[in-house]
Parts: sequence; C-alpha cells; structure tokens
Amino acid sequence: MQLDLLVDQFKKKDPSAFEKLYGMYADNICGVINTIVKNDALSQEICQDVFIKIWNNCESYNSSKGRFFTWILNIARNAAIDEIRSRSYKNDKKNLSADYFVGILQNRQEEESSSIDTKGLRDLVKNLKEKCVQIIELLYFRGYTQKDAAEELEIPIGTVKTRNRSCISQLRENMEVK
Repeated sequence: MQLDLLVDQFKKKDPSAFEKLYGMYADNICGVINTIVKNDALSQEICQDVFIKIWNNCESYNSSKGRFFTWILNIARNAAIDEIRSRSYKNDKKNLSADYFVGILQNRQEEESSSIDTKGLRDLVKNLKEKCVQIIELLYFRGYTQKDAAEELEIPIGTVKTRNRSCISQLRENMEVK
C-alpha cells in the first residue's frame, strides 16, 4: 500500500493502518528516543506514548508541511526531551558516572553498521567541522536546549544559535552533493 493512502487510512482511524505504520516506524522511533534517554525500557514506553499521541492527534498532521515520518520523529524527540527534563528522570540519573554520557556520534563512528542511512549520516557529519559536530550532537542527539549547549560549551547562546543554523545549512549542502 502506498504511504499516502496508508496515512489517509490512519487519519480515518483505521486500526490496520495504525498497525502497519507502527510496524514500519516503531524501531526507528524507539532508537531515536533511546539516543536521548539512554534507557531501553523507558524508550519503549515513550515510543508507545508517542504512537498513542499521534493516533489521538492524527488530524494535526499536514502533508504539505513535511513527511509523516518527520512529524512522528519531532513528536518523539520532544517527548524524549520532556522526559529528560522531568524531575524524576534527573533524580534517577544523579548518581551515574561520567562514562554514561560518552558522545553518541563518537560511539556510532566506532560501531560497525550495515545500515546505509547510518553510514550516510555518519559520512555527512564526519565532513563537518568539529564545532558543528559538537553542536549537532548536543542539540539533536543528546536533547540539550540551546541554553544548555551554550553552558556545556562555555560559549554565548547567540553563538550556539548561529552555529546551529550554519551547521544545518552545511548538512543540507552535503546532502545535495551526495
């Protein structure tokens, strides 16, 4: 079934469309959430919450504003960030060692992966300046706010915003070249 038709059926509250979309996207969404919360069980829980949320708010999806997967991904990312900002999450993580927070991009580069998307993303990020890699890692993979990233890197928040725009533009250019 074509994705547009599947999404239309989903918006009409068709349970079989929900099952198919869940099957298509759940692993990827859980993976993205896990890169932020770094807890498999919590990632699964948040992922299920995200799918319930999109089911209940499917009418808010507008295909002219972006792809369906991107819409779900943004909801999932926001849910994961909300979770790590929550008081209970912070209390649970207070006693973790610094080793727990090793950079995800560094780890991903060391891992072997057969995923073309992962390799492509790794190559796109690898071609960026170190400043860009730091900003992207903090903002998009670790779920930092711009203010948190500024504090972590000990630079003004305006610099974080400027670098973020510049780095995303560079990523887009790299994607067009590929």
